[in-house]
Amino acid sequence: MASTTSGTDPLPKPSMGNPVHLLAFGFGAGCSPKAPGTMGTLLAVGIYLPLSQLPLWAYGFALLLVVVAGVGLCGKAARDLGVHDHPGIVWDEIAGFLLTMFAAPSGWLWIVIGFVLFRLFDIWKPWPIRWLDRRVGGGLGIMADDVVAGLFAAVCLQILVVLL
Repeated sequence: MASTTSGTDPLPKPSMGNPVHLLAFGFGAGCSPKAPGTMGTLLAVGIYLPLSQLPLWAYGFALLLVVVAGVGLCGKAARDLGVHDHPGIVWDEIAGFLLTMFAAPSGWLWIVIGFVLFRLFDIWKPWPIRWLDRRVGGGLGIMADDVVAGLFAAVCLQILVVLL
């Protein structure tokens, strides 16, 4: 989806006093001038650590809440700023990484592998991720490509668990 700003216009800045912007921009992680998606994924590691201590059903429920809330949060922030999938919106990266780590073994090795796999799929965007990114609008579109990237990364992570 095309943004409403031209390639030379600076991207509009979120208002961190607005709770929707604060959440959508990952408490400011998405405001990083370099690699905001990676910064959002690093924030997701910090969110994952306490969530990983929950029973799997509770982790799954929290993940579902993050994904469902993300559709509204990301959609509202994008509308407010007039930019579809503003690069600073990182709630979708948080959801994607948390999905990557669903049922992952504990330990920093698996967190690092999950981080790398998710970032690779999120950046590479193989089919159908790229298709979703370009064709689905609104908050659902912002969330969908990262959720599918997280799903692909989760499958790869689980294959590695079995192989290693």
